[in-house]
Amino acid sequence: MNLKERYQSVLDYFREHAPSAETELDYNNAYELLVAVILSAQCTDKRVNQVTPALFKDYPNAESLAKATPEVIFSYIRSVSYPNNKAKHLSGMARMLVHSFNNRVPDTVDDLVKLPGVGRKTANVIASVVYNKPTMAVDTHVFRVSNRIGLTRDVKTPLQSELQLIKHIPKEWVPKAHHWLILHGRYICVARKPKCDDCGIQPFCRYYSKLINKQTPIKTVNSKINDHEKKIKKSSGKKSFSEKSGKKSYQKGS
Repeated sequence: MNLKERYQSVLDYFREHAPSAETELDYNNAYELLVAVILSAQCTDKRVNQVTPALFKDYPNAESLAKATPEVIFSYIRSVSYPNNKAKHLSGMARMLVHSFNNRVPDTVDDLVKLPGVGRKTANVIASVVYNKPTMAVDTHVFRVSNRIGLTRDVKTPLQSELQLIKHIPKEWVPKAHHWLILHGRYICVARKPKCDDCGIQPFCRYYSKLINKQTPIKTVNSKINDHEKKIKKSSGKKSFSEKSGKKSYQKGS
């Protein structure tokens, strides 16, 4: 399988099996998502979703948050990772939104990275999720999964991974592909022991191909792949990412 065929097969699979994939962070507008993504650095979405309701209730917009001190913000977010730094980032971010961007979350990566606490990954998330731009945020899941599957080659940095992915994924699918790769890494292609037996993209995966080639004669490998392809076509009983995470659907409000 060449690279073009692998991309096509992987994208076709996700389009069919996870058409409504989206972020698992809870938010209602661009400001709330920006706050949530800043808080999510090296922290679980579940934890972030536990602390943001009270924060958003008392500070529903950038203007109100800009008036809060880092010490006050810390009291709301103390249970997330690195709360001291994140409190300072949120305070500075809110003030910059008010004074430099007229209370509006910027829509370009170049402007977003000017905000305290916002690196390229966070900027790409906002540009993609809020403004539907073809930007690919590469976190540890995206980096690991894209390399393991074989979508990227010889990458050593998130930026290298990002550039290879957006080169080969059609622009209209880049925002959705970001969520597909993250969720696949979170629930199936996990770091220590990937759940290959539960994975629908076995036939297209470079890692799986290498794994079974080490263990099994080639005729058996081809037979396993053919059997798995038939199983995918027949079965609709496998748990989706949303079911594994306890959510009914990727669609908000469902």
